[in-house]
Order: sequence, then C-alpha cells, then structure tokens
Amino acid sequence: MAEYYLNTNRQANGDYEVHTSTCLWLPSAANREYLGAHIYCSTAVTAAKAKHPTWHRINGCRYCCAPCHTS
Repeated sequence: MAEYYLNTNRQANGDYEVHTSTCLWLPSAANREYLGAHIYCSTAVTAAKAKHPTWHRINGCRYCCAPCHTS
C-alpha cells in the first residue's frame, strides 16, 4: 500500500494532481493534503474528489500514478 497526497496547487493545465509519498514531483508539505494509504491510485483519486467536489480536474501524476493520469 502506498501513501498518497493531493497537490493543492493547480497545475498550469488546470489539474490538481495526486502523488505517492515517494514521487520525485511530490509538492512541499505546505502545498499538499494527505489522502491516506491506498492499494490503487484510483481510490486515492476518488478520495481527493470526495474531499474537493468542486475541483473538477483531479487526476494522477504522470510519473507516480500513470494509470490514473488522464490529461
């Protein structure tokens, strides 16, 4: 199981990205929100969407959550 975090800073393309705790692109502690331990990135993305229902573009990091990267 991996620990997941949501980058609370929107990317240039409008996305908020979910990262694993070991990702090279993990944002600083001030710019991330803990999502918990998950077996799959998809459940971490679902958790992020539940916490922020008005943030319409939440997906996985291209590097650490490739199966959940949608844009």
